[in-house]
Amino acid sequence: MFKIGLVSISDRASNGIYVDKGLPALQSWLQSALTSPFVTVQKLIPDDQPTVEKTLTELVDKDRCHLILTTGGTGPAPRDITPDATLAIADRIMPGFGEQMRQISLHFVPTAILSRQVGVIRKQCLILNLPGQPKSIKETLEGVKDSQGNVIVTGIFASVPYCIQLLDGPYIETDDQIIKSFRPKNAVKTDL
Repeated sequence: MFKIGLVSISDRASNGIYVDKGLPALQSWLQSALTSPFVTVQKLIPDDQPTVEKTLTELVDKDRCHLILTTGGTGPAPRDITPDATLAIADRIMPGFGEQMRQISLHFVPTAILSRQVGVIRKQCLILNLPGQPKSIKETLEGVKDSQGNVIVTGIFASVPYCIQLLDGPYIETDDQIIKSFRPKNAVKTDL
């Protein structure tokens, strides 16, 4: 079973000052985009680097997640420590994910260059730092589309199933109407 860790990082939401919108947005998007069965482990935590590091480590080492999606805490403000915590527990950096996330966001806001989002691997788990707003989460995962729905800039999730496969994780399929995942022809399974 494909196991996904979802982590919303926010001082105010974790303290009940406002309702977290990140976790429901991630869960809803995954339900619409994935055609393979999956389960999620969800965490709502404050912007505290030791707490973020501990949470990510436990989701990989103890819960055995194949993918972790974080939301929030990726800007330049002093309390935005999500990328720092993610890099601290990483075995390898996947710079293309951060580059693509910023490229997508620049189509919508000029302040996308302030984002410090990263993608990393810990053991056999891919960890991706997503933006904090539900609209931005969807855009980052799906990419930029024109008024007819044609993809102009590919969303980052197009590469996630193949990355998980390369990490010896489960074979994941997506709804092509939401996000068409890409694999080389020799990596496509036809006997499912």
